Amino acid sequence: MKKFAFILFYFYFCNFLQAEDKLDKEQVFTFNAGVAPQSLDPAKIDGSPEGIFIRNLFETLLISDKNDKPAPGVALTWSHSDDYKTWTFNLRKDAKWSNGDKVTANDFVFAWRRLVDPKTASPYASFLNYMKLKNSSAIINGEMNPDQLGVEAKDDYTLILHLESPVPFADLLTQFYVLSPVPKKVVEKFGDSWSEPKNIVGNGAFKLDSFVVNEEAVLSKNPYYWNIAKVMLNKVILLQIQNDSVAYTRYRTGNLDISQFPLELLDKVKKEYSNELKIGLQLCTYYYELNIKNPPFNNNKVRQALSMALDRNIITDQVLRQGQIPAFTFSPPVINAAELITPPEWSKWDSSKRHQEAIKLLNEAGYNQNNPLNFTLLYNTNENHKKLAIAASSIWKKNLGGIVNVKLQNQEWKSFLSTRRLGQQQMARAGWCSDYNEASSFLNIFLSNSSNNTSGFKSEEYDKAISLAYKAKTEKERAQFYAEAEKILYDNNVIIPIYFYTTSYLVKPYVKGFKIQPSQNNYFKDIYILEH
Repeated sequence: MKKFAFILFYFYFCNFLQAEDKLDKEQVFTFNAGVAPQSLDPAKIDGSPEGIFIRNLFETLLISDKNDKPAPGVALTWSHSDDYKTWTFNLRKDAKWSNGDKVTANDFVFAWRRLVDPKTASPYASFLNYMKLKNSSAIINGEMNPDQLGVEAKDDYTLILHLESPVPFADLLTQFYVLSPVPKKVVEKFGDSWSEPKNIVGNGAFKLDSFVVNEEAVLSKNPYYWNIAKVMLNKVILLQIQNDSVAYTRYRTGNLDISQFPLELLDKVKKEYSNELKIGLQLCTYYYELNIKNPPFNNNKVRQALSMALDRNIITDQVLRQGQIPAFTFSPPVINAAELITPPEWSKWDSSKRHQEAIKLLNEAGYNQNNPLNFTLLYNTNENHKKLAIAASSIWKKNLGGIVNVKLQNQEWKSFLSTRRLGQQQMARAGWCSDYNEASSFLNIFLSNSSNNTSGFKSEEYDKAISLAYKAKTEKERAQFYAEAEKILYDNNVIIPIYFYTTSYLVKPYVKGFKIQPSQNNYFKDIYILEH
């Protein structure tokens, strides 16, 4: 039946191709993931490169459609109680694991209990706190057992969520890849090694065939995927090239279908590849994270001085030059429920006034020509992060009268994540992209109990504002509490926002079905390759 369904779809699909277009017989797609993922276990990851792998090897209850709106994934339909505290998801009965076993509601229950279990030590354990799933906080703190989590398999195909308080957007949260189901039988058989390439079993459109760290991973079509008839790609090759110059060369020689490129080549790319250059907005913020628990950044005057003295427009207009927007808040202005968030008043001052006030603040904190401010700026290995770090250090040196000395340090991805999680950084390059399209996706990470909060910031006032936002009876009221929380963030200068992202890709003309999604949900199941 599956073969017959595929043949029908093939002829149906071909009717939509242009007369001169023909499908490539091989259907092989090559993409650069940037770095080797820290893990392929949905409960053990917290970075964008990992998301590329997980979204294609696993499928969540809901996914994003081509317009970045929630769409059925494993769940066919879903509903909520009048008070938004009980959510019911009806799972499709044809969803299967890549070993042929059925995907059931119990697989989600097992995965989510495992996520909050302290023994798992998940970087995203607190994500179910954001959903207000019953008992999640107590379980994370070791006060309850994981089997008391508010997630229930009523039967094999009915999953019920019990929340401690109303969350009108709880369905949006289920799209995030850390909430993927995992196969209990496989996890119990292999333990922590279940997600190694030789053992891993997923429920996404693709399965893992081979994986060479820092070289390439090869994925092939999952024969048991419920929507296999509409998956055209036979093979996906995920490269792990950190150097954009190398990736760009691979693209030019035809060995990479989609690629990014070094910033300094933008004019050349616009001239030579104007029809292949794609630029899109993303719900992401690039910022510098400050470790506010330790000197010198335990002093708010120091933190504010550096934020005020950084000319974002130089970075966006002269270094990046791809439409990025200077950022003075953490939450992007276009994300849902952020409409009342306003930047700090000083962001409207002219640069001269900002620089003078910044120097004054540093002097008040005890820093001057005889006692300069010295700190280390950490970034993960990447040409563009290095360029931005050099630019930022140069701007600070110039605007602050030479009383700031910045030492630059780079680390490979896994070490970089570990350093931040252990709180060993002074200042670190960071980026945050929405896990779902709602301002809480940004603001939740600075809650005192958030496992994503690596800045050391804790504030009862901030926690209260977010709590009240969840209890708000109207969208406008919720937006007001988010605005209050954002103000607390920039009054305390917890981070130095730099810009709101755009993403630039070179895309071969024969690659179809690829779209830059603001949410960064990279599903390759919709891509197909034309003959070339």
